[in-house]
Amino acid sequence: MIIIKTSEEIKRLREGGKRLSEVLHKVKEKVAPGVTAKELDDYAFQLIKEMGDRPAFLNYKPSGAKKPFPASLCVSVNSEVVHGIPKNETVLKEGDIVSIDLGLCYMGVFTDMAMTVPVGKVMPQYKKLMDVTRDALHAGIDMARVGKKVGDIGYAIESFVKPHKYGIVEILSGHGVGRAIHEDPFIPNFGKKGTGEKLVAGMVIAIEPMLNLGTKHVVMDADGYTFRTADGKASAHFEHTILITEGEPEILTA
Repeated sequence: MIIIKTSEEIKRLREGGKRLSEVLHKVKEKVAPGVTAKELDDYAFQLIKEMGDRPAFLNYKPSGAKKPFPASLCVSVNSEVVHGIPKNETVLKEGDIVSIDLGLCYMGVFTDMAMTVPVGKVMPQYKKLMDVTRDALHAGIDMARVGKKVGDIGYAIESFVKPHKYGIVEILSGHGVGRAIHEDPFIPNFGKKGTGEKLVAGMVIAIEPMLNLGTKHVVMDADGYTFRTADGKASAHFEHTILITEGEPEILTA
């Protein structure tokens, strides 16, 4: 069921999105060669607790999962697409790219945000992959308007990506967000114009393209959470939480 947010919820979501963006950008500044994924997770947890908020992913158990997620921050390196569990043994190296994905609960409402960042200097093909993924996100956001449909968002992302010949991950998607970290509707990063749920004012959604240098296919690690590319090539991931308004889409995690 699609949930239309109340004016009070929207007010809290705006503040929560602002707080989430602040935390994630601080975590981004900590990304450097020699830093471990666990150190990034610990830092995100510390920042969220200092604000008096709650990390949305920590101990969250998605449908079908065998155990709760054990961290606040998802840290996915190179061929890891999403949901990487941050470990002490995952040490970032010069030339890596790393997706940092974080959810925050502020006064009972949830926002979600992700970005992929370089570790030091990276290969041009990695930089292009990150740039195209970020720009594809904004192509999707531009379609997040009253009267459009979910398929219009996916179509815009797919059309933007197609000339670059990257693999668009199909089994993972964006989603509604607000009263829970995952709500209806699902928002694939591909689709047909004019199909799917209609977008109406007051909807809050997370749009999150995931693009691979090679195949679109992914596999899950034995940990039950980490998705990685089936061919071992790099992947990038960007995400914002968006409010559908009567006018321009509002990026709550800007």
